[in-house]
Amino acid sequence: MELKPIKSKRDYKAALKEAEALWAAKAGTPQADRLDVLTLLIADYEARHYPIPDPDPIDFLHYVMETRGLTRKDLEPCIGSRGRVAEILGRTRPLTLEMVRRLSEGLNIPADVLIQKYPLRRAA
Repeated sequence: MELKPIKSKRDYKAALKEAEALWAAKAGTPQADRLDVLTLLIADYEARHYPIPDPDPIDFLHYVMETRGLTRKDLEPCIGSRGRVAEILGRTRPLTLEMVRRLSEGLNIPADVLIQKYPLRRAA
């Protein structure tokens, strides 16, 4: 297969098949170089045809907390008081820009995910 932009589903499937065949190529070989270029082409095609939207910011925070074993108390330095953390995680108050900055720096998570719009619930 000649290396060229992937323009169709047929090209995409052929590129995947070739990448799979080259997967065990040793670093520094022409096959490994071809695999590197091929994976870039595949990633570009997938980004254009199968985009993955950013997650909901609050769902993402819950995921980060769960996977890292964090508690709500661990978010207090980034968000504020215990009540404020509850309001944010309960979706009754939106994240502020300063909270996003502190969460991004403090937890080493991408700010661009946290600044996405998300639904809020009305306070009881």
